[in-house]
Amino acid sequence: MYTLFVTLSTIIAILLIIIVLLQASKGGGLAGTFGGAGNLGSMFGTRRTADFLAKATWWLAGTLAVLALVINLFFLPGQTTKEQRSIIQESGRTTIPQQPTLPPQNLPNQ
Repeated sequence: MYTLFVTLSTIIAILLIIIVLLQASKGGGLAGTFGGAGNLGSMFGTRRTADFLAKATWWLAGTLAVLALVINLFFLPGQTTKEQRSIIQESGRTTIPQQPTLPPQNLPNQ
């Protein structure tokens, strides 16, 4: 189920990027470069194309946000029911290694 939602989120994100880039900005944007909104304009009309792209942007963005929340709240892998402890809490359990003892050295007699 997690894989399905992540795949769906990826597809929605790619569609959202494409639709945002197709929208005509004040400067023409990428829509004029690739003929994006011009082709849709002949099919829907100029005003209806802008409305369609704006509504599609809102719907895709909302769906992506909801999917992100659902994935993080319910399907995040690695979630366990046991108590999670931080590295600092875990480090208190370790023992400090003892200094090695050196064998006694034989000093020459004077």
